[in-house]
Amino acid sequence: MHDIARADYKWVVLGMAFDVVSYGVQGLRWKLLLNPFGKVKTTHAIRAVYAGLFANAIFPLRPGELLRSYALADSDDISLGKVLGSVGVERLIDLVIATASLAVVSLVVDLPRKFKKITDTLGIVALVLLSIVVILIFYLELKIGKNQEPDTATRRFTGKTMAALIALHAMGTAPSFYSAVLTSLLMPFCQVAGLWCMMKSYALPLPFLAAVVVLLVINLGVSLPNAPANIGSYQFFCVLGLNVFQVEKNTAAGFSFFAFFALTFPTVLLGFVALVRGGMSLRSMREQVSHLPSKVSSENT
Repeated sequence: MHDIARADYKWVVLGMAFDVVSYGVQGLRWKLLLNPFGKVKTTHAIRAVYAGLFANAIFPLRPGELLRSYALADSDDISLGKVLGSVGVERLIDLVIATASLAVVSLVVDLPRKFKKITDTLGIVALVLLSIVVILIFYLELKIGKNQEPDTATRRFTGKTMAALIALHAMGTAPSFYSAVLTSLLMPFCQVAGLWCMMKSYALPLPFLAAVVVLLVINLGVSLPNAPANIGSYQFFCVLGLNVFQVEKNTAAGFSFFAFFALTFPTVLLGFVALVRGGMSLRSMREQVSHLPSKVSSENT
């Protein structure tokens, strides 16, 4: 409580601002990825992102990804399958950027051996996934990129698989894809800047690269579905990341709660506003979440 009381709240406000902007950037990137399938309003994409964050904050198992996909598909008249595919592409881009960032940081910061093993594993996984995607896009470019009918390529794939591959091809070869990738670099920068500002406010004498490492550890730790708002797991992995830089355990634990609530409050508030602006309520959102699996299944059939 003493550390929280003496925190510099100018840095806190700046950190909140960076974090809020990062999700606005995510909405812009989402719109760019979906450009081949229709004109998506940036405000709708950002609103869906924040509605998804609000769902993750109050429901377990992170249903926000499905909810935001359904909300955007409904508001902008794009099939749910294509929207979910764009979310998968988002995650692949984030994995590549996170792996590259961790690899660069490991050259500058003396990370423990276990973190270097994680970096190597992530690098292999990212490289394999990226190679598969590039091969699929190249294959479709040869099959349907020369004004051939899609039917000529469906002999080796089922209809559903081919539809997903064609959507992936459309996203990967669209001019807006390169803008989406460049935009993706701004998103983690804003999030790292937000966490670093929290460190400055809490008087932790750590460099900007330390915030990169801590954020990567947190994001990797909370990537799997867990408790609402990642409470508990966020604190655990934040302390684990700070332990790399020999931050005293009690100080690290206090900072983990401080940063969590400071960075979560604005997104939850804006997520609630986005929910209301989207014409939904907590009750309707609960109903949507409970029926999302069946809606996804019906969309795929």
